Amino acid sequence: MRATRRALLPSVVAARSARIVEALAQLPPLQQARAVGLFWPRAAHAEVDLRPLDSSLRERGVATFYPFMDPRGEGAFTTGFRLVERTEQLQPRGRGFAEPAADARSAAPGELDVVIVPALAASPDGHRLGFGSGFYDVTLPDFRPPALAVIVVFSFQVLAELPSLEHDVACDLIVTDRELYDCRDQRSTGA
Repeated sequence: MRATRRALLPSVVAARSARIVEALAQLPPLQQARAVGLFWPRAAHAEVDLRPLDSSLRERGVATFYPFMDPRGEGAFTTGFRLVERTEQLQPRGRGFAEPAADARSAAPGELDVVIVPALAASPDGHRLGFGSGFYDVTLPDFRPPALAVIVVFSFQVLAELPSLEHDVACDLIVTDRELYDCRDQRSTGA
C-alpha cells in the first residue's frame, strides 16, 4: 500500500485530497465542531493533504489540535493532541510526523468534537492499518466518545477487510475521494 500510494503523482494526490477535504467540509459534525484533531501530511508518503481543511477551520474560529508523542522512557510515550495556533509550530520531532511544541496546550478528554485519522488502509467496519506505532489505538479512547473519529484515505485504500486485534480501535466514518462509509452501520449490521 505504501508503494502504491507513493506512485501517485503530486497532482493526483492534490486533486484526490481536495475531494476528501470537500467531503469533510460537508459533514454536519465538522460544520458544527468547535475543536478538531488533524494531522499534517507527510508529502513523501503521498498522505492525504488536509492543509486546506486546517485553513478553513481556522477561518471559522475552530481550534485545531495535532498529535504528539512525548517519550517517557524505555520506549513508552505520552500521547494526545495539542493546540496549534500557527501551522509553523509543527515540526518533525523524531517520530516521522510533524508535531506541536511540547509546551502547547494539550486537549482535554471531551474537548475534541472530531478527530481526523490517517491510514495506509481501512476496512468498511472502521478498522485501519497505520504505520505501526499504535498512536491512534492508544489515543482515541481518551477522546471518543464524544469525538467522532474519521479515517481519510484514497478510494483504493479501502479494502474489504483487514485483520484486527482486540486492542485495535475502530473509527466511526471513512471519507475517501469517492465515497463516505458509515462504519457504525457496518458494525451494527455485522456486514
